[in-house]
Amino acid sequence: MIDRRSSAAKVGGAILVVDVLFSGCLKTEEFPDEPRIAFKSFEFFGDSASLTITFTDGNGDIGLDDSDTTPPFDTSSAYYFNFFLEESELINGEWNTVTFAQPIYYRIPRITPTGQNKTLEGEIAVAIDPFPLFITGDADTVRFSVELVDRALNRSNRVLTDIIVVP
Repeated sequence: MIDRRSSAAKVGGAILVVDVLFSGCLKTEEFPDEPRIAFKSFEFFGDSASLTITFTDGNGDIGLDDSDTTPPFDTSSAYYFNFFLEESELINGEWNTVTFAQPIYYRIPRITPTGQNKTLEGEIAVAIDPFPLFITGDADTVRFSVELVDRALNRSNRVLTDIIVVP
């Protein structure tokens, strides 16, 4: 008589061994330690909007915890925030940067992966509420410049959104 539990354990053990052997052969993606970003999308939701970028980071040090408040991440530092937007509006064929009393900065939470491979690849979406933030009487078209900073203070490339016609 065959002991089914013993056979199942052997098959499960063999699958586990094969899985471990093959996972060691998989090549992991390698990215630079500096974050790299690309514009993905901009969506309207009535009086708010969502801006989404894609990103890669070779050492996985994107984001900050709530407890990350000592220098250089203290509230008086430029690095308290790690995701920066700048708005420009098109007036008479020329892009003009809009200066706000309160800049459009975000604090992206820590998303460092666990395990040995720290490379990151993903998307970050931020809410812009209210939208539009500011439009002069001479403009109905805007775009945003986006930049991301990691915990080692490496700045990403700066990307521009597509042209956004404000409804």
